Amino acid sequence: MKSIPWRHIFAAALAGFFVFGGALNLFASPEIRADYARWGYPNWFPYVTGLLEWTAAILLVIPRTRLLGSLLGGAVMAAAAATVLLHGEGTHAIPPLVVLALAVLNGWLTRRTNGVRP
Repeated sequence: MKSIPWRHIFAAALAGFFVFGGALNLFASPEIRADYARWGYPNWFPYVTGLLEWTAAILLVIPRTRLLGSLLGGAVMAAAAATVLLHGEGTHAIPPLVVLALAVLNGWLTRRTNGVRP
């Protein structure tokens, strides 16, 4: 039986987060929709966020596009953290900042594995 490298498992777990987060946005509860409205986003914005998260997830599970998935997922999480920080909701910034750090780590591991060095 061939073993799966841990970096693939890490990327898949990160992709799983983006699948879950994307579903929460695409099928947003009234509470999530109210959050978006409070932050000044249009009614359709949760759909954009959800589709970007699902796109990041797809890109993360394909080794050839994993770096792009890390960049896209990181950008979505940076935007989420900035949104809540700009609205004075500092404690709500912790989860997106953690996922942003994981996306950066995944991108670094992907670059290192692919032989691309800074």
